[in-house]
Amino acid sequence: MIPAPELRRQLSRMREAHRQTQRQLDMVDRQITRRITAMIPGLLPRRSHYYRGKPADPGAFLERYRAQLSALTTERQPEIEALSRKLALQEQAIANFIERHGHEAGVSEQVP
Repeated sequence: MIPAPELRRQLSRMREAHRQTQRQLDMVDRQITRRITAMIPGLLPRRSHYYRGKPADPGAFLERYRAQLSALTTERQPEIEALSRKLALQEQAIANFIERHGHEAGVSEQVP
């Protein structure tokens, strides 16, 4: 039988690994946001006046923005999916650990 302090240490390490993976996933999201924000000036229309009586198409900016955001997200999709799978596995491992050893370690029945 594993002593209670060792069980608490193991659970603490598992939760820290989970937090680290979540931070990595958040960092990827922030990087995508930063890159698309930096691209916004290039996506805006070139002229602010009417050209031959035609107003600028307001939907064109959103279309270009969405296309660029989709391209950036697609570029990072394998990394996002891998981190998401890792996060789900860690959550399941923590839940199983608590289910098996929660009472022995004096841990509340709480998943991160």
